[in-house]
Parts: sequence; C-alpha cells; structure tokens
Amino acid sequence: MNEIVNLHRHRKRLARDTAEQTAAARRLEFGRTKVQRQAEAAEERKRQTSLDGHRRVREGES
Repeated sequence: MNEIVNLHRHRKRLARDTAEQTAAARRLEFGRTKVQRQAEAAEERKRQTSLDGHRRVREGES
C-alpha cells in the first residue's frame, strides 16, 4: 500500500530543494570569502597606485 502524501507539503519541499540547489550553484559561481574580497581590493588599490605613479602629468597640476 502506498504512503499518503500531503500535496501542499510535497510542493513546498520540492520548492525548497530546488531553491537550495540554485543557491548552491550561485555560491559556487559568485561566492567569495571575505578574505578573497579584501585581497582583491588590496590588489586593485596597489594596481591603481602604481598606475597613478606612472602618470606624466599628475592630477591638480598643469
């Protein structure tokens, strides 16, 4: 004999499972740790500082 299933609960469980799978895929694609974001920001600041140091005419000067 089959088990009686509440369809409303079943649909909600399926929706939660689908949402969790989507979230997991997005975490892999877009997710970065705080340390990774800070390291990238520091690298960008260093790159920008280096670029500014090589300018022939500095900002504010004529």
